[in-house]
Formats: sequence, C-alpha cells, structure tokens
Amino acid sequence: MSRDYGQYCGLARALDVVGDRWNLLIVRQLLLAPARYRELRDGLPGIATNLLTDRLRDLESAGVVERRLAEDGNAITYGLTDWGAQLREPIEGLIRWSTPLMVRGAEGDEFRIEWLLVALPALFTGRAPTRSVTVGIDVGGEVLQVRAGRSGVSVSLPDGRALDAVLQTEASIVLGLATGLLTLDDVAAQIQIDGDRTAVKTVFAR
Repeated sequence: MSRDYGQYCGLARALDVVGDRWNLLIVRQLLLAPARYRELRDGLPGIATNLLTDRLRDLESAGVVERRLAEDGNAITYGLTDWGAQLREPIEGLIRWSTPLMVRGAEGDEFRIEWLLVALPALFTGRAPTRSVTVGIDVGGEVLQVRAGRSGVSVSLPDGRALDAVLQTEASIVLGLATGLLTLDDVAAQIQIDGDRTAVKTVFAR
C-alpha cells in the first residue's frame, strides 16, 4: 500500500515526508543538536527501538536526516540536513498554535526540560526587550538560561555567565508566562525568584 497521499499539494507532500508518527519529534530532538542513536532514544520516551530505526531510515532517505561521524570518530551521529533544519520554522509555528492545548498542564505526560530549548524560542519570537538581562529558569532542579536584549530573546543551557535572577517554578507556568496567558502577579504563590525580579519581568514582557 502506498504511504503517500497522492496529491500534488505542498502540504500533502510535506506530510508524506514528516507526517508519520514520531517523525517531527525526531526532528525536534535533532534541532537541539546532532545525536547518537541512544541519545535520540533517550530523548523520545515511549518510542519502540525498531520504530525509531525505521523512522530514521525514512527521514534519511527523504533527505531530512543524515548520518555523520562523531567528533571522536568512534560513533555515528544523526543530524539534520540543511533542508531538514528548515523545519524549525513550521515546528515553531505548531508550538505557538498548541498554546490552548498546553494550558491544562502536563496531566501525567512525560516532560524533559530540554524540550523548552525548542518551545521557548518559538514563544519569544518577535520580542526585543530594551534592557539586556540573563535569567535562569529552574524546573525541577534543572536550569536553562534565557538572554534578553534588543536583538531578541535566546534560550540555551547555562554557559557559566552571571545570572541576574533565577525563576523556579513548573513547566506549565513557564509556558504560560512565555505565551502571555499568565503574568508574574498571577502566579506569585507558585514561583520563587532569586535575584532581580525586574529582570524576570523583562524576559516575559510582551
């Protein structure tokens, strides 16, 4: 049976490539960084080993993913091709579109703080704070670093630079603040801020 839609339509042909279950989540992981097979499997809780192998093979055949030699030369890593990396924009669009689905919280679903490295930049798109600040986001003891300034807002793993403040809270609240559905005043009882509170306000100002 053919796995494609058989329609001469850009959306249909895009879905022929990335519409299968797990494909876009594999791309999400590779938007973070190239990864070895085991790292991909660990970042995709719930995927069967044989299914991950099949999906990687399909994405490689389609020209979305490529295999590379790891820097130490001892293993193979998977990375996005230049064309595959262009999926960042539609993925970020889907993340913004998902806002109403995220309001109810995790409801027992798995969560990894690394996924915020893709989600938060999508939600911060278009913002250009007039003040430069660096804020840590602490979710369950794991910390991300958010830098805000005139050039926009970027999100990364901590790089050792001094933080103006650290916001400690739950993932759902971080997402609510980033979308603007929540304000710091709304969730004052559910957050802890160490350092300059105005720096946190700068990051989440809309």
